[in-house]
Amino acid sequence: MIYTVTFNPSLDYIVSVEDFRLGLTNRTSSELILPGGKGINVSTVLGNLGIESTALGFVAGFTGAEICKETEAAGIRSDFIQIEEGISRINLKLKSIDGTEINGQGPDISEEKVSMLMEKLDALEAEDVLVLAGSIPASMPDDIYQKIMERLRGRGVRIVVDATKDLLLNVLDYQPFLIKPNNHELGEIFGVNLSTRDEVIPYGRKMQEKGARNVLISMAGEGAVLVVEDGQVYTSPAPKGTLVNGVGAGDSMVAGFLAGWLKQRDYEYAFHMGIAAGSASAFSEYLATRSEIEAVYKTLM
Repeated sequence: MIYTVTFNPSLDYIVSVEDFRLGLTNRTSSELILPGGKGINVSTVLGNLGIESTALGFVAGFTGAEICKETEAAGIRSDFIQIEEGISRINLKLKSIDGTEINGQGPDISEEKVSMLMEKLDALEAEDVLVLAGSIPASMPDDIYQKIMERLRGRGVRIVVDATKDLLLNVLDYQPFLIKPNNHELGEIFGVNLSTRDEVIPYGRKMQEKGARNVLISMAGEGAVLVVEDGQVYTSPAPKGTLVNGVGAGDSMVAGFLAGWLKQRDYEYAFHMGIAAGSASAFSEYLATRSEIEAVYKTLM
């Protein structure tokens, strides 16, 4: 079983506004509400590829109820912990101005609720996969990733971490199965500028030296690189296509990689599935469907 954790899930309110003007009343030309958060995105794309997962995390209020409703409607098994006070956040994403978002804060999460999550994670067994993705709410301890990985150490659970800077560096001692920085995040860690696939390879190896087993580096239009625990390195240019929506592309890459690896236990196949899923989502209005991913995959072969 694959489990994804989204500590601070959201309702994403995705709107288009023609001729947006500051200081004036603007009206939407299209709008959509979807459950959001990196772990939920991973679960969504896994489901699109026919792989079941369980989404974990915290929800609160009427927005939390809608997150649960929408994830279940999408066929995702969820086991969210209810927070009695506050509401789950609403994130506004303005499609008309690329990359413009206003993200909410979300509810405060008590130590008691964190303990409830830990108890749920105690059920994980050898060969299960756990995806830890995204930032940590201010109300939670900033070492929660380490505490989870320490608790599961020695259990044979494969842990995937998609996080940035210290949040990522601090878990490397626990030998995560996979980490997925992008080239800019990797460069920021080492204080260098990384713009080509060849340039990122030695720094992917440095992350392995620090403890990561496999390092998947996304590079947007430049493609991607996978540095594997057996010493192999796979690189690929980006598939050709028109960028429509970059939100969730990295999460889709994680989902595609896991789907490929679980299907064939072959890193090269998993790498290409990751690229196909990430690119297919970038070329789509929303997270990629199975047919969209398969279409991009064929262009890589």
